[in-house]
Amino acid sequence: MYSITVRDHVMIAHSFRGEVFGPAQRLHGATYVVDVTFSRAELDADNLVVDIGLASDELKTVLGALNYRNLDDEPDFAGVNTSTEFLAAVVADRLAARVHAGALGPGAAGLERIAVTLRESHVAWATYERAL
Repeated sequence: MYSITVRDHVMIAHSFRGEVFGPAQRLHGATYVVDVTFSRAELDADNLVVDIGLASDELKTVLGALNYRNLDDEPDFAGVNTSTEFLAAVVADRLAARVHAGALGPGAAGLERIAVTLRESHVAWATYERAL
């Protein structure tokens, strides 16, 4: 299996509901380092997994819709605890939609998997992986 990873970051604010979250029930901010890994069994006709420039651009676009937002105020997340795990899936699903729409070029048609890792800090992160 071949893979490439692109990286960016996103800054959000949010709060959680539920005793399990302790002080994080209050509004707080988070800056995530976001790694996205695209995988496939065979390289495309240009010997690429995917165009790294397009992958970086699409990640920036997806994160731009979340960046500097209070997720508590976003209609897409109404009533949802926007945990790191949940947000990793949101980013993966939105990128998958971009792949299927052709935004990562024709070579991306052979992509098989995408994995999104949101790093809260140097000691804690979450990953969501899905088929494409």
